[in-house]
Amino acid sequence: MLDYAIQTKNLTKVYGKGHTEVTALSDATLNVSPGELVAVIGPSGSGKTTMLTTIGLINEPTSGNVVIDGMAVANDGWIPGLDMKRIRREKLGFIFQAYNLIPFLSAIENVMVSLSLNGINGKIARKRATELLDKLMLERVKDNYPSELSGGEAQRVAIARALANRPKVILADEPTAALDTANGKNVMDLLKKLAMENNSAIMVVTHDSRMIEGFDRTYEIHDGRIVK
Repeated sequence: MLDYAIQTKNLTKVYGKGHTEVTALSDATLNVSPGELVAVIGPSGSGKTTMLTTIGLINEPTSGNVVIDGMAVANDGWIPGLDMKRIRREKLGFIFQAYNLIPFLSAIENVMVSLSLNGINGKIARKRATELLDKLMLERVKDNYPSELSGGEAQRVAIARALANRPKVILADEPTAALDTANGKNVMDLLKKLAMENNSAIMVVTHDSRMIEGFDRTYEIHDGRIVK
């Protein structure tokens, strides 16, 4: 049996009850291997973000199974007794379209905050954050605040923050939507390289057709269902 970083089976998320019931995700089954860069594409409202937040342990599924890095976390709802916050911190990294950097912290401090949540502080945290920012060619702006960064630089800081705790799974929600074509392509090339180097599974939710090339695999979703 193959070891997958992400596994879902018949994953379903229903909002509301009765006449207000809406099925946002229906019987979604997929696998992502370590080192893979996988896209989930589809129009707005198709269920892409619901899939991402359910896999990311933010939205509890109504039914179905989720396994992250070999750990079963959902079986028709969260598995009782698991510390979801700890699992998110240790196994998952998130990259957002709006970057979500803390505005009053410098680039390096934004990365260090992620480390501090896992109990890594002081010189060790600064060394790890510095190494990541240097790797992402951000050494000259590591002391800059988010307002002093370009869009491409801010997104790379967000990527460094997501990588800080060496997660097995990175989930990216429209990471290139706020970038021009050149910066968007650079970010996707970078994610591809990082997936291979770190043996991490990276799942990217996007409707940005400019960025489809370069993914290892693509899942297409419509009306909450994976269609191909």
